[in-house]
Amino acid sequence: MRYLLTLCLLLAGPAAMAETYKWIEGGKTIISDSPPPGRAKAVTKTGTADEPGDSLPFATRKAMEAFPVTLFTTADCISECKQARDLLNARGVPFTEKMIQKPEEAEELKQLVGDLFVPSIKVGSQKFRGIEAGAYHNLLDLAGYPKTAPYGSKPSGGPSR
Repeated sequence: MRYLLTLCLLLAGPAAMAETYKWIEGGKTIISDSPPPGRAKAVTKTGTADEPGDSLPFATRKAMEAFPVTLFTTADCISECKQARDLLNARGVPFTEKMIQKPEEAEELKQLVGDLFVPSIKVGSQKFRGIEAGAYHNLLDLAGYPKTAPYGSKPSGGPSR
């Protein structure tokens, strides 16, 4: 009996995560696992794909929402920028990399850290210019990012255009 119950629970798991549909019909909101009829209005489908960041640990998602991380780099910054990327990836920190290419991007960085210096990092509203592991770790710790990347996490970052 216990094995039968276990088997039923295992088989029911994927069904519980199936697509669901929500729509309005005749002034009533209907939620179903079956597709709506053609006359349905305001149809939304859920359970089809993960939202960005769904696979991240809870602590990382919370830190990412409150204190997003941006790494500023340039095309000629090679070893120091790689060190900064590697540090962020080793901790499993999702980040955006902004490669400075236009005068307005350079001006944004100057406003942020005082001059055109890369790599520079922004964690929430805090910033640091250069690469110093202790300073990066301090900013990330204060923001609540985990100290190490979870097993199987994929590197983040890469230049944004």
